[in-house]
Amino acid sequence: MSLNRRIILSATLVLVIFITLTALTLERAFYDSAESALHDKMTSQLYALMAAAEVGTEGLIMPTDELDTLLGLPSSGVYAFITSKDGDILWQSSSVLGARPPVPQALDRGETRSGESISSGSEYYTLAYGVNWAADDDDALALTFSISTDLASLDRQITKYRTTLWSWLLAMALLLLVSQALILRWGLLPLRRVGDELSLIENGKQENIEEKYPHEISRLTDNINILLEHERDHRARYRNALGDLAHSLKTPLAVLQSSLEGKDEETVAAIQEQIKRMNTIVEYQLQRAATAGSTGIGSKVEVAAAVRRITESLLKVYGDRAYRLDIDIEPALLFKGDEGDLMEILGNLLDNAFKWSRQHVRITGRRQDGKLSIGIEDDGPGMAAEQVEELMKRGVRADEAVPGHGIGLSIVQNIVQAYRGTIDLGESALGGLYVSIVV
Repeated sequence: MSLNRRIILSATLVLVIFITLTALTLERAFYDSAESALHDKMTSQLYALMAAAEVGTEGLIMPTDELDTLLGLPSSGVYAFITSKDGDILWQSSSVLGARPPVPQALDRGETRSGESISSGSEYYTLAYGVNWAADDDDALALTFSISTDLASLDRQITKYRTTLWSWLLAMALLLLVSQALILRWGLLPLRRVGDELSLIENGKQENIEEKYPHEISRLTDNINILLEHERDHRARYRNALGDLAHSLKTPLAVLQSSLEGKDEETVAAIQEQIKRMNTIVEYQLQRAATAGSTGIGSKVEVAAAVRRITESLLKVYGDRAYRLDIDIEPALLFKGDEGDLMEILGNLLDNAFKWSRQHVRITGRRQDGKLSIGIEDDGPGMAAEQVEELMKRGVRADEAVPGHGIGLSIVQNIVQAYRGTIDLGESALGGLYVSIVV
């Protein structure tokens, strides 16, 4: 996952949690505030109802005019009751007409009760207070005053508030996310520019990171430039050292070869064989010196073209046999590295395949998981499993009777390892040896 995506996802998660908790907190605060305001309003209505009530010798006396507009409007949602200690309704507001508010309960003197209840499928909030009303010094009338309010109006207010709250919070969250994405894109722009320059270096279009960057990443770009410079210097020193070594050996070998005159044939043949082998090794090192310093930076080689060039040469070398050659390589398959290294790998492996095969050689090339995979197999005798590890050692040959210096597979292994790749040997479906290279 990219750095940009990680930051965006992390920030989105934090923002979602924050917005959700904020919305729930504000919604709860609004609900508590609305409920407190409703309770205070109903308390005022209850006290006004108690102030308007009078008790005479004939019982409870209430004014003919309603105390509140809502109490006089049928089914207005606000209902008032005055009940006796037996629960009988002594008085009720005109708003009860056509409605079914909760039936009030008788309370003891000084008892207060409030809370929500359900009546006829509707929710109500009720506030009631019990008193002992003294008509004279010898008699007291137990009364319960209650006010009930339909909560539908409160629920509508909360729903509207919730919709408005979430709409604004989501709009703000979206604005924050967009702003954050733009800021993040602007902030990571230098890193993207570094990546673009590295791509140009990889494709051989420039040698160093050239642009100036903020001090937070300038140390990184400076170190990359230093590393690239050291890598180029190392390749030059390596190439020069190999060239000097090979050239320094050519003259002593020539002297040894010229000094063999007059020796017996057996000695001459033995020494000539060793000189020939040493000359071959020197020629190889000179070739390696010309293309030394394996790197995947700056060049790409078409695999199919390289295979075609090598197989055409080998078919001429081994023209005494009728070979069946199968080549199955993906179109435009590229090797990211030095052409000399690819030719060295393919040359050694294909030469072994032609040398050991009876008449059938198969070559495959694929791009798997972003890496180049090359397979070479033949229908030759193959080899036992215990021979594989020994064969990968430098200078070891599977059959000393077959011409060769025994360094081919070990050279291939060294080159593949330089590219952080792998080489595997196994049994071919054709019956011989199967060599797999992944770089």
